[in-house]
Amino acid sequence: MTLKNTLLGAAFGGAALLMLGAGAASAGQPAGPPPGPVHPAATPKGHYQDLDKLPDWGGVWIVAFQRRAAGAPAAPAQEPIKPKGIYKDRVEAGRAYAAAHNGEPLLDVSSCTAPGTPSIMGTGQYPIEFLFTPGRVTTLHEAWTGQRRIYTDGRGHIPADELELSFYGDSIGHWEGDTLVVNTIGMKPSTKVSGVGHSPKQVVDERIHLDPNDKDVLIDEITVTDPDALEQPYKYSVRYGRHRDLELLEFICAENDRNGLGADGRAIFTQ
Repeated sequence: MTLKNTLLGAAFGGAALLMLGAGAASAGQPAGPPPGPVHPAATPKGHYQDLDKLPDWGGVWIVAFQRRAAGAPAAPAQEPIKPKGIYKDRVEAGRAYAAAHNGEPLLDVSSCTAPGTPSIMGTGQYPIEFLFTPGRVTTLHEAWTGQRRIYTDGRGHIPADELELSFYGDSIGHWEGDTLVVNTIGMKPSTKVSGVGHSPKQVVDERIHLDPNDKDVLIDEITVTDPDALEQPYKYSVRYGRHRDLELLEFICAENDRNGLGADGRAIFTQ
């Protein structure tokens, strides 16, 4: 084969590969990175010095239940959650079932199912750890080995037509001084707040900050809004005590989750 024929063959071969590549891209195969802004959470190099300006939330945090000192006035009662419509009907049906079955709850999910946002923020005996990285706060939960990604790099929520519902939702946050302000949407329908389900319109707002009188106490002020499921926004707060000498343990619920067999031979949930 002459050099000329060899060069022509290589040229035609290269053109054919380019055409194949173009065809693959047009068939839905990405030819490169997707378009759109690149935020600090995805490009952290050069942003770490900004973390020194944030408050110290080091260590792990465990829910702290306050006891009233002897002789001290009782704290004002927290306003109860007030469901409405079909969500109220479901709560009442659950109570009726429990009353007729020696207190056994009416569950529609496995006992190993994570509670989701915001309930994961109030799991009593299971600690939480906060990780600060450029453009993001990540919460690590010993319970269910859960994790939340709270983006603080200026991005908005995922568009509604692209949002995939999840247990912990789509969380967008920003800092107001030493307070982390978080707005979360997109939780799975199976997640509940104080035993009450929610509609697709549910929004969870949080203001997380250290107690000004005790820097070893963290407070999460939570507001749940759902015009279809609640008569009014449900507000409550969770307090945590700091423990710098503890670490999160591994929590694999499904390791000991067993399904027994009913009289018909089908698998049933074992509580």
